[in-house]
Amino acid sequence: MNFLIFGPGWMGNKFLSQLTAQGQTVILSRANITDELAVLHEIRTHEPDFVLNCAGKKGTPNVDWCETHKEETFNSNVLGPMVLKKACEQTNTFLVHLSTGCIYDGDNGGKGWSEKDPPNYFGSFYSRTKAMAEDLLSDGNVLLLRLRMPISYFPEPGNLVTKLVKYRRIISVANSISIVDDFVRASIELMLKRKKGIYNVTNPGVITHAQVLDLYKEIIDPSFSYSLMSTQELAIITRTGRCNCIMDTSKLQSEGIKLPNIHDAVRNVLVEYKTHLAKPE
Repeated sequence: MNFLIFGPGWMGNKFLSQLTAQGQTVILSRANITDELAVLHEIRTHEPDFVLNCAGKKGTPNVDWCETHKEETFNSNVLGPMVLKKACEQTNTFLVHLSTGCIYDGDNGGKGWSEKDPPNYFGSFYSRTKAMAEDLLSDGNVLLLRLRMPISYFPEPGNLVTKLVKYRRIISVANSISIVDDFVRASIELMLKRKKGIYNVTNPGVITHAQVLDLYKEIIDPSFSYSLMSTQELAIITRTGRCNCIMDTSKLQSEGIKLPNIHDAVRNVLVEYKTHLAKPE
């Protein structure tokens, strides 16, 4: 199969790596997804079986950035996906879009949020743009993949573990989380099956930030310490809200795609993560 990936960032390169390892043909495009002519040129030049949108703005160092860069965020998270959708419709190409679980808050009465549940979290501009993009894309020949608080094997800036260890005070609320390698593997399976619609691609089970850091202390750094703060305290020091949610993964499992339980997965990831940390001089 032939894949054209828009967005040469963290997740774009993760897909590039796994797809290439599987023997797939992959082109990583640096075209601006809001540029209709550039997008059409890329698709018509490479004639991919799949267009994968990994572009988007989530803010650096966090979603607070999106509150002061609303035009850039909207263009990247809403306008760009619509340009891709139009181009893929014109060329009869299958579109895959990376979405997020950060459009929900809470656990939906203990059931978790399913793909059929409408978004209930609009506390940040980032979340509003992602919910809007889902709504606009969901009626097309599109596969939408929801990623949530990604954790990877490497000490990378986007890795939740790398982010958490920089803080000495954290909130600790149960959340769904995606292990990056599991997310990419499951997403590729769904693509190759040409599934359409929305899928929650998180590891089954829930985990708190404190539990992640406790495993970090056990496996990597016994001297590491942290303290807890309330969500109310966090709200005082951030520009915009943060959501905490639990996702229902039964739809993904119904496709025969079973990911490792999040507690086992985080433990295994941290064992590997330790090997990639810089050795002390």
